Amino acid sequence: MRILQVNSLLTGGGTDDQCLRLAHGLAKLGQDVWLSAPSGRELSGLVGALGIRHCEAPARGALKLDFIRATARHCRAHRIQILHGHHGRDLWPTILAARWSGVRPKVVLTRHLAKSPSSFLSRRLLLGQVDALLAVSEFVARVLREGVDEPDSPVEERHRRPPLIGDLSKIRVAQGGIDPERFHPFDASVQRAEWGLCPGDVAFGVVGGYDFPRGKGQREFLQAASRIRAAAPAARFLVIGRGSMKSTLEGDIAALGLQGRAWLTPYCGNMPAAMNALDCLVHPQVATDAFPTVILEAMACNKPVIATACDGAPEQFENGGQGLLVPMEDVGALAKAMCEIAGNAALRSRLGGAGRERVLGRFTLDHMAVRVLRVYQDLMTVDRR
Repeated sequence: MRILQVNSLLTGGGTDDQCLRLAHGLAKLGQDVWLSAPSGRELSGLVGALGIRHCEAPARGALKLDFIRATARHCRAHRIQILHGHHGRDLWPTILAARWSGVRPKVVLTRHLAKSPSSFLSRRLLLGQVDALLAVSEFVARVLREGVDEPDSPVEERHRRPPLIGDLSKIRVAQGGIDPERFHPFDASVQRAEWGLCPGDVAFGVVGGYDFPRGKGQREFLQAASRIRAAAPAARFLVIGRGSMKSTLEGDIAALGLQGRAWLTPYCGNMPAAMNALDCLVHPQVATDAFPTVILEAMACNKPVIATACDGAPEQFENGGQGLLVPMEDVGALAKAMCEIAGNAALRSRLGGAGRERVLGRFTLDHMAVRVLRVYQDLMTVDRR
């Protein structure tokens, strides 16, 4: 099957990574895969490292006409059968490129966000222009089909998430995955030392950006840490990432009396080492979260996880089986879970081991590629009937 993945960014982040890993996984399954994307971007080196065939498509200008025209040319040149876009900003460029190409490829889009497109016209017209719309979690599919309203949430973007209008049967679920050969258990004592951790420390960490207004729940994490500092003297609390809340988080550490117990680490580009340096990943998301692969990365490294029951996160692990789920916005429940993990090495070992087994059984890149390929095959089978 001749497949062209579409990505006008390649500047980093989960959507870019999943797009490239999918292209690589489909190629491993014997498909002919290309990537239509600009060059000279942050992840351009990864395109080459993964052996993905790159079709240059400059992403200039607000309307991205050059990108659309180039993608349409690549469709014609390679007689593309499946054209697959990923970013929200690439929804309509992918559709237009398919129309302008003249070769009538099937159009597949993936929704990596836990909300429908913001434009009313897109919500009304999108399903009529595509052959399949992939949701990265059951929760995202629910938003797209039914909508989700939480008017009492303190987070504005959770107040109203309206559904799409049209043929809802085109919405399919294709959960993401991670590379268990890259994310696997290994000795990360060097990384721990670089972060100032001692051998007896039990390191909890939040991994991710921390931009205003609320980041990924880092402030709630620090509040929970302050509640257990006496009951869990060996616990250390790391905020791993970067963002505009840096001064605010440093102020929280001082105000909560967590100096020497909590700190912001320098930016870490080696996520497998970061996961292995932790004793427990905490993912206290308070906004929206379609399918947080950071949880899967920690699980693949034999690390237990504590996460808020936010959007797609509960689909990734069983509460008490591979980690602990707590209600969103509940600092007390988060503190209780952290205290339980901090004081029980056997529990950390059991949850961590079970987590890797779950990833290997359901959430690898190979599983993701197979899930998406089945959708492609279904679309092509309909054509042959």
